[in-house]
Amino acid sequence: MNSQLIEKAADMIHSSRHAVVFTGAGVSTESGIPDFRSPGGIWDKFDQRAFDYSSFVSDEKSRILHWQLLRSLGNCACPNPAHYAIGELCKLGFAKAVITQNIDGLHQRGGVPEDLIYELHGSMNSFTCLECRHRIKLEKVLEIAQKDNVPECPECRGILKPDVVFFGEALPVKALEQAEKESSMCDLFIVVGSTLTVYPAALMPEIAVSGGAKLLIINLSPTPLDKAAELVINCKAGKILPEIVSRIKAYPGTV
Repeated sequence: MNSQLIEKAADMIHSSRHAVVFTGAGVSTESGIPDFRSPGGIWDKFDQRAFDYSSFVSDEKSRILHWQLLRSLGNCACPNPAHYAIGELCKLGFAKAVITQNIDGLHQRGGVPEDLIYELHGSMNSFTCLECRHRIKLEKVLEIAQKDNVPECPECRGILKPDVVFFGEALPVKALEQAEKESSMCDLFIVVGSTLTVYPAALMPEIAVSGGAKLLIINLSPTPLDKAAELVINCKAGKILPEIVSRIKAYPGTV
């Protein structure tokens, strides 16, 4: 990788006062989690009814399909170097927030503090009963899933739904409001592993740029906002981010 690109990215982050990191599926795929929309991705293999809210609630076949999808994904993905590098940026005090489209919870395991993460599409780490609103951690639901084809609420036998945004559902209001606030406040917006084509999440960099923030994009393929960016690096996040963080840590005074 061009050392000049690494140095420029490091300079942008080091000189920022309030940087925000925005992550998409490209970060998760490096941990072996399939993308939903890309060719050969999840929607090429599964009917989208598996994540359609009205179908999930009204049709047991859709719930069966949903659990077939979840079982195919497994639960063994681990954070990759990109997750750990973003965690380092938070620990060093440069990244003030991490806004993510991902639902896998790997940012937390990669070292990003829970209170700095805004999950725009929810999280697979917990489930909520649609009847009694009992909330259950993923680990417990997986235990139930070993016995039941479609796990039900242990309290009332109601429908258990993962706390992710299905088709037909709105984004979580609090996370969206906080993400918009952080985007409008930042002076540097760092896009990592997102094509910036899924709305309303893709509005965040637009909000940041309209507020005067610089834009740094790290993604394998071009995005609609490349021309608005101060710097674009077409590379795997897990390869380039650790090098950028290493360069930042070499600056005098960086702890």
